[in-house]
Amino acid sequence: MIRLMRTSDLPAAAHLEQLYFSVPWTERQLKGSLESPEYLFVVAEEQGRVIGYGGLLKVLDEGDITNIVVEEAYRGRGIGRQLVKALLSEGKRCGLNAFTLEVRAGNAAAIHLYESLGFVREGIRRRFYQRPVEDALIMWKREGVSP
Repeated sequence: MIRLMRTSDLPAAAHLEQLYFSVPWTERQLKGSLESPEYLFVVAEEQGRVIGYGGLLKVLDEGDITNIVVEEAYRGRGIGRQLVKALLSEGKRCGLNAFTLEVRAGNAAAIHLYESLGFVREGIRRRFYQRPVEDALIMWKREGVSP
């Protein structure tokens, strides 16, 4: 089940950050963002447990997808796709008409997912990621351009 994030989900989201990101957001950072009207977060829940989440920063009429993570044991089941689609849907509901994200250049599975949802590669941020150092692909999905 995909739903909007609640404050009670923050420890689980912070735990996923610690497990899967080299520079994770802390629970405090997540809480500050969740409480901000500029951010939108969704979670994937199974049997009452958060197994993934996604975040989006609203900037004027654009959405910057900041975080997408799914617990490793649940990957390959379309949960990441559901999270991204939920962010796109909620973003559109809020009046956003373009979405962007950065993804590690070597993350072929994520790049494939984003491209299948209509995102296109539009640039590179050299050495954007740390631990390990890696380039980021900049991807955009603009309203009216479908997959």
